[in-house]
Amino acid sequence: MKRLLIALLLTVFASPLSLAQGNSVRLKEIARVQGVRDNALVGYGLVIGLAGTGDTNKNRLTVQSVANTLSHFGVNITPDDLNSRNVAAVMVTATLPAFAESGQKLDVSVSSLGDAHSLSGGILLLTPLNGPDGKLYALAQGALSVGGYEVRAFGSLDQKNHPTVGRVPDGATVEREAPLGLDEDGRTLDVVLYQPDFTTAERIAESLRRNAGVEAVAEHAGKVRVTFATPPVDLVQTISLIENVPVTPDQIARVVVNERTGTVVSGGDVRLGAVTISQGDLRIQVQTDYLVSQPDGVMVNPSRNIGTAVVPQANINVQDPEARLVSIPNGATVSDLIAALRAIHLSTRDVITILQSIKDAGALRGELVIQ
Repeated sequence: MKRLLIALLLTVFASPLSLAQGNSVRLKEIARVQGVRDNALVGYGLVIGLAGTGDTNKNRLTVQSVANTLSHFGVNITPDDLNSRNVAAVMVTATLPAFAESGQKLDVSVSSLGDAHSLSGGILLLTPLNGPDGKLYALAQGALSVGGYEVRAFGSLDQKNHPTVGRVPDGATVEREAPLGLDEDGRTLDVVLYQPDFTTAERIAESLRRNAGVEAVAEHAGKVRVTFATPPVDLVQTISLIENVPVTPDQIARVVVNERTGTVVSGGDVRLGAVTISQGDLRIQVQTDYLVSQPDGVMVNPSRNIGTAVVPQANINVQDPEARLVSIPNGATVSDLIAALRAIHLSTRDVITILQSIKDAGALRGELVIQ
């Protein structure tokens, strides 16, 4: 009996701690180290080998690019000498991940820049990819994979997806290491939150001081600065220790509404004040029947004013059903509200309108985001 009582007391007193630990996440899931980021690459190139679906001669950009490319191979022609629709001018984009090394492969996206009908079956010529700083970081080349098609015949058109956009898997080779924005002196390290929040930033700083043994200060809602007494000998190990520090992020009371799709997403802790909702529909139906009236019998020398007439007859039906009433107690959640509104068979768009009205009335204790 004593053992059962002790086990019960331990369960009761340990449950809040277990709940807090269950809500904690690793720091790397809600924040990142500043300077460790992806970089966008872009370049201009040509896709060749198209079966007459490339740019027309009206696109002088493509014609001039072909002439410039041939000049590198000792073929000197003027743009006026070219008459081919097997080439298309394209823009090539890729993402250079953090810590990318020379020789690493990247996927590239290719998009038509001119008036080409399709890039299916084309091959991307060697294209330099530059970063925002204007430096070359990768070279792209290879056969395109297009997830669509376009077929034209005698004025008819059959198209699937977007045949003017394609990809080259592993089509780019990294030539320069990705830039790294870490502090040069190695004494400071900034942790940037994915979703800035003052409470979460302060909890991160407190957890770093307690679990990682470093000096951490929340600069603002989106950044926590970590300061080392001496530069770390093993920076990778230090960052790994910081990333795995447990943090309990603060839950933001927010309701996200998408009016285009009729979607409502809310957090579990969004509460409502005491509110009463009355919703009613006034339905008016007008139905018009057209009756034909024409003269009866045989007439001798009838007047020109006598003829068939169309007589409209309108029937109006008005329905004013009793307004449906829903009462929500103080402290109820948005989930409780939606369940109650669904019980009276309201549509999703009606629910969205009611949520907006509740926010205007001051009964929604949270943020309402309308997309």
